[in-house]
Amino acid sequence: MSEFFNVLTPIRAWQRLIEHYQPAARPEQVQTTQALDRFLAAALRAPHDLPEFPRSTVDGYAVRAADTYGASPSLPAFLDVVGEVAMGEQADLEVGLGQTAIVHTGGMAPSGADASVMVENTQAADEHSIEILTSVAVGENVIQIGEDVRKGAKILEVGHRLRPQDVGGLLALGLTEITVARSPRVAIISSGDEVIPPDQTPGPGQVRDINTYTLAMLAQRAGAVAVSYDIVPDQREALEETVRHAIETCDIVVLSAGSSVSYRDMSVDVLGALGEPGILAHGVSIRPGKPTIVAVAMGKALFGLPGNPVSAMVLFDLFVSPTIRLNLGAAPFDAFKPQLQARLSRQVASAAGREDHIQVRLEERHGELWAVPVFGKSNLIYTLVHADGVVRVHLDSLGIEQDAWVMVTLHQ
Repeated sequence: MSEFFNVLTPIRAWQRLIEHYQPAARPEQVQTTQALDRFLAAALRAPHDLPEFPRSTVDGYAVRAADTYGASPSLPAFLDVVGEVAMGEQADLEVGLGQTAIVHTGGMAPSGADASVMVENTQAADEHSIEILTSVAVGENVIQIGEDVRKGAKILEVGHRLRPQDVGGLLALGLTEITVARSPRVAIISSGDEVIPPDQTPGPGQVRDINTYTLAMLAQRAGAVAVSYDIVPDQREALEETVRHAIETCDIVVLSAGSSVSYRDMSVDVLGALGEPGILAHGVSIRPGKPTIVAVAMGKALFGLPGNPVSAMVLFDLFVSPTIRLNLGAAPFDAFKPQLQARLSRQVASAAGREDHIQVRLEERHGELWAVPVFGKSNLIYTLVHADGVVRVHLDSLGIEQDAWVMVTLHQ
């Protein structure tokens, strides 16, 4: 039996990958309304001020702030009402000394006015005038021209993933079509004579396919188009044919199973025969997921992940998701993954030189948040189902003591 011939730390394995794999984002035009979760391929600047006119933020009266100074319920300011600004129309009147105009929330503020008074802080004096019962400052209850964003200001950077609020902001500026990165195609290939489709009943020694579906969903969540292949039997010719088809039609190829060291594990041989630079790492110093392959050939990134579902998902998140982000022009590691601090409910042992990823569930105890390890072998999918997040034990650590504060990266 052969041994792992190129075991690297996770950081070194990633460094070797990006030394040989530096994809460029491929731009395409899409409708902004269809761009949720897409990554920008070009920075965007505001084509005009927003808002383009001063707007009242309350229902009430547009005033000159100086006319309200010192006003109170016992000593109100009296102002003449010179008209009303209708919603959605140009304010064609002017507020002068001692004057006011009726305005509505979101409506245009008339010329001469520099503040608005809420209707609740006024009362009618007679048919043509009102009493102002409070003073307001210049700019109070009014959104100024360009207060939201100025013309020419950079609003979103290259590589930004569009959120619902981003789409709304772009549409507010009339940006109805934008340039995004084309989603890379990720081939998902599961292999093994014992693996059968989920809609079939397993016989002795058989298991339903999990990885094809979980890894495809992780690829989609990272911003890729998942291309799932039929289960490949443990035959080298069949695996070679499938991988060659995948590498011709996809940007990233992910094999599941066949990465550990045994006479039946052909992934490393198949991936290594595709061309230079070939295998960059066969074995990563991590638990779970040590028997992982990282390779580059024909300008494509190639990964061989363990068949155990927990290992496969952990390593996909560690290597494949960042590689997808490279193809999208984004920073490879998502700095905004939700994290929180919790206390570890029991001691976790580790070995120096190995990075451990510990699945945990979160519990509240007496007002404190606790991370409770969910232990289980890496072929037990419900280890992940019952977990809320993961705690990373670093390479230079021998473990984490009970009651220690840890950072939990939440599963999404």
